[in-house]
Amino acid sequence: MRTVRGATDHIVVVGAGLAGLSAALYLRGTGRDVTVLERDDRPGGRVGVYDDAGYPIDNGATVLTMPELVRDALAAVGADTESTTPPLRLHRLEPAYHARFADGSTIDVHSDPEKMAAEVARVCGPGEAQRYRRLRRWLARVFDAEFDTFIDANFDSPLDLLSTRRSAADLARLVAAGGFGRLGGQVARRISDPRLRRVFTFQALYAGVAPAKALAVYGAIAHMDTSLGVSFPEGGMHTIAASMADAFTTAGGRLHLGADVVRIERDSARADARARAVHTADGRVFACDALVLTPDLPVVDRLLATRRPRRLRISPSAVVLHGTVPRSTTARWGAPHHHTIDFGDAWERTFTEITAPRGRGRLMSDPSLLITRPAVTDPGLAIVRDGVDHEPLSVLAPCPNLDSAPLDWTALGGAYRTELLQTLESRGYPGITTDYRVDHIDTPATWARQGMAAGSPFAPAHVFRQTGPFRRRNMASRTTNIVLAGSGTTPGVGVPTVLVSGKLAAQRICGQAFAGDSPTTH
Repeated sequence: MRTVRGATDHIVVVGAGLAGLSAALYLRGTGRDVTVLERDDRPGGRVGVYDDAGYPIDNGATVLTMPELVRDALAAVGADTESTTPPLRLHRLEPAYHARFADGSTIDVHSDPEKMAAEVARVCGPGEAQRYRRLRRWLARVFDAEFDTFIDANFDSPLDLLSTRRSAADLARLVAAGGFGRLGGQVARRISDPRLRRVFTFQALYAGVAPAKALAVYGAIAHMDTSLGVSFPEGGMHTIAASMADAFTTAGGRLHLGADVVRIERDSARADARARAVHTADGRVFACDALVLTPDLPVVDRLLATRRPRRLRISPSAVVLHGTVPRSTTARWGAPHHHTIDFGDAWERTFTEITAPRGRGRLMSDPSLLITRPAVTDPGLAIVRDGVDHEPLSVLAPCPNLDSAPLDWTALGGAYRTELLQTLESRGYPGITTDYRVDHIDTPATWARQGMAAGSPFAPAHVFRQTGPFRRRNMASRTTNIVLAGSGTTPGVGVPTVLVSGKLAAQRICGQAFAGDSPTTH
């Protein structure tokens, strides 16, 4: 494994999202002097918070899988989920998702195999329940062959896939499992009900690819979602970053908020020269022996003065409505669920619309939507407005990014909000058009203003040429002391993977594995 050369006693990490905080905790755990610089007024990044509505609104991810990765990062500095302020108290969601379909049927997605088999038998019949068990075993095979060797590992070149006996064996296991086929096809070989196929392939959208085109290795995401389970932190997703930041500063790390890094000072004008300091917009200078960059790739390329940034295929984007709704209204919607996936009748067409090439994308004509009601799990998130009990509600609608469809979201946002709510009203959410008070709307324009490529919060899509060792490498060059972390580099998009990316960046600087890591000889 290639590592940063020379002294690495003083580290600057740019960005206090999950990747930056993960890197900072692992580095601080080795005794290094670590400073984290965050341009916003609080940590979090894609698991941050909006508070301009008078109550906290999670501004990004709503799904937490593999929470042990957070615990591992905290443990690097001797902290745990109860020792931080705030404490990180996690609740397992049961079910993880409630899926609703255009024909009126529903499926509760359980991580427990017996409960899920019973649910599949109820909805789809006993034969499909047996096929579900076969699918679950296949998803586990893909995940087990992939995670330690290909996700939780640094690569210097694609040849590293064959560099050790273990990695070669795991690659062979992935090939034998059909991991380099198509996810949609592999799932369809094992289960026949089209509703179930959607439940076990929609996760491909996280990777920015339609299920029919996504590599089957991304069955690992479906395994995390549907087998390993989904959790929710008490207080909201933003408490993950708050707890990690507290553990870091308690351990002696320095966190500077409102520190917008605008320039890297180097030894010389050469692109591979070592970074010696970073400069912030307000004139401060922070010296460093090594530098970890976690912003989105357009920001990273600007800081690195990359002359010809590699042209990337960017994932679809999303429109997200945030607000509150009276409990008297949600009581009319049936049994409450934390996460509801409301599938439209169209499926293949939906992905064609939102993943179309440059200039040919369009909004979903028959939308599939993610509805999140966090107070179902954490009643403390409910609020009183005008003397009436309300609960927070978010609605996420995937949409094309700004390369695919350069829409004027300033003009379109309000009309699209109305259209989405009318769709939900017609699907069995009475009162949502009149009673849902929308306090904040995120659109591709929101993400673009934050520096995200093509206005997408999901970073470069995981097509083959942007996957695994072919993704943007986390070492800026062979000789420099700059390392990357975050969703734009390896291993990729998602809460678990960006946490891993921070650890991998720390390994590039420390040149060592951390407690609990699988032994590697890359």
